[in-house]
Amino acid sequence: MADGVLEIVLGVVAAAISAGLGWFARTFLWRRRLRRKQRFLGLPAGSECLFVVNRDMGGDQRSVHRRDAYALLELSALVKDCGAEVQITAHDETRQGFGARAEFCVGGPGSNQRTAAHLASLLPGVSFSTVSEPVAERGAIEVAGQTYRMVKGEVEYVLLARLASDAHARPVFLLCGQTAISNQAAARYLAAHHEELWRRGADGSFCLLLKVVNPAAYGADMTELVADLTLAARTAPPAAAPAPAAETAAADRA
Repeated sequence: MADGVLEIVLGVVAAAISAGLGWFARTFLWRRRLRRKQRFLGLPAGSECLFVVNRDMGGDQRSVHRRDAYALLELSALVKDCGAEVQITAHDETRQGFGARAEFCVGGPGSNQRTAAHLASLLPGVSFSTVSEPVAERGAIEVAGQTYRMVKGEVEYVLLARLASDAHARPVFLLCGQTAISNQAAARYLAAHHEELWRRGADGSFCLLLKVVNPAAYGADMTELVADLTLAARTAPPAAAPAPAAETAAADRA
């Protein structure tokens, strides 16, 4: 009888130890993933980040496209997981530098002045067309001599970039799409693939080109990685060579 009780007690103790070790292992892995996410996003617990909101190209200066609002919701879930807070500001009301806190900038340069500034200073190798005519060139993205044009509702492109001035600065995330639905696709891709993306780049910076396939039918769900454009996007194109003095003088005389 005593042996039976002892076996029961030992079994309960062994089960408790096994459960405790399992809980400890799961907690350790969860905390490690959380710390990795916080480092990647630049969002330690209790910190604050900035959402820079663009405007709806078809609306007034204060309206936001519903798909861009969905993109912000996707990003908000990431911020909440990290235990951080959000400050939302309009693209034309942001007057501050970057690096002090994480920043998420949504929309292309045609609808977001902050994006235009970041492209010019941080991704000088990217040319993003903001013309309305001809329609085929609207939103065209050019990098390293390659042009990516959208076919509305069939193929749409978006740049997803993480940029940091140094290893200790908080990053800027650009979700720079040709359409609002491509902005949402970039936010969804970031949320789904952040564990893979944090390994990219020597300093954690990257610039990826994503393609949204048949958004008219599948919305923001069918997104493919087209290319890693980090090096080309961060390299300024060579300056045009000045005209020879003789040709310039001849042109002046003419």
